[in-house]
Amino acid sequence: MKIEIRHQCADFDSYRAARVKSLFNVDTGANFALNADLPIEDNAWQIGVIVGPSGSGKSSLGSRLGRFYQPRWPKEKPIIDAIGQNSDFNAATAALAAVGLGSVPAWLRPYQVLSNGERFRATLARLVCDAPAFAVVDEFSSVVDRQIAQVGAGAFAKAWKRTGGQVVLLSCHYDILDWLEPDWIFDTATGHFDRRRLRRRPMFELSIHQTNWQYWPLFEPHHYLKVPHMIAAGCYVGAIDGQPVAHVAFSTRPGLVEARACRLVVLPEWQGAGIGMRFLNAVCDAWLRGENRYGRQMPTLFHTSHPGLASALRRDSNWTQVSARLHGEHRGRSRESVAQSAIRAGKEPLGNAGHGGHFRAIQGFRYLGNPANPEP
Repeated sequence: MKIEIRHQCADFDSYRAARVKSLFNVDTGANFALNADLPIEDNAWQIGVIVGPSGSGKSSLGSRLGRFYQPRWPKEKPIIDAIGQNSDFNAATAALAAVGLGSVPAWLRPYQVLSNGERFRATLARLVCDAPAFAVVDEFSSVVDRQIAQVGAGAFAKAWKRTGGQVVLLSCHYDILDWLEPDWIFDTATGHFDRRRLRRRPMFELSIHQTNWQYWPLFEPHHYLKVPHMIAAGCYVGAIDGQPVAHVAFSTRPGLVEARACRLVVLPEWQGAGIGMRFLNAVCDAWLRGENRYGRQMPTLFHTSHPGLASALRRDSNWTQVSARLHGEHRGRSRESVAQSAIRAGKEPLGNAGHGGHFRAIQGFRYLGNPANPEP
């Protein structure tokens, strides 16, 4: 596919225009030309990237290939109602989780009030959920910081390849290419077309540290529950280059027969990079080997209401699902039990404190490790 771009405007002769021409030895700024050879007719690709500096013809090329993907967002609806309107609820939440927008409170906000990073990921989630046969995305990752752009690009690529569609991404940033692992790249700066070559997505090392609740204020705004700390719990924080990126808390069930994990959070800029499950599995595996303050080998019980996380746990051979409930316990009985416990301890009852009473699908999973890969 050979594409010729020719743009022309008036050749101005004002004083300042003439002075610029004289100072910089430029005859005119009225003409723009770009010739591109894109051998992509075989359709044996899913992700293509046109990359280059601003003003180098990316948008003009993209417009020749197809319509830009520019969805309209309703002002009076949260994004969860705007994404995947022709599909079911699980498809919408799966798309949001797949591109790294896993912060549930953001799902309940209109697109217009989201941050730039959230808007970027919300648009990608909608694209994945709509799954058009062909789409062109202009200014891909241009309005977000580079950390979100890179991780978001990698998350989008994984999700998009499951749709079977084709997408052309236009970007002025070269730092997302290794994260996207595209099938082809056209560089408007050099005119060079590059078919897919073996690329290795950038690696990062996640270090895990045992701590207390001191880091929780950093993660709490991104957790979908606002509840007190787990009783007698210790915390683990995952860090990349010394910066905290993931959090989980661990306590034990009565009799020290089983551990219980909760408060799993990955910071938004790292959601979609595959950190959450690897981080959780690593800590659960340590408890299964007895690497905990009790020195006892314990499986781990984990509950979640997050549809995307529940699906990931079901796919992971280290986990088995043990429960699925649509609602919590009777809040009145829980409130009475909490009050009686306070009285027995010689304390004043804590008002209406109690657990349960919600209508929320809670799914339970137990970490048993992978029997196909036993410890030596």
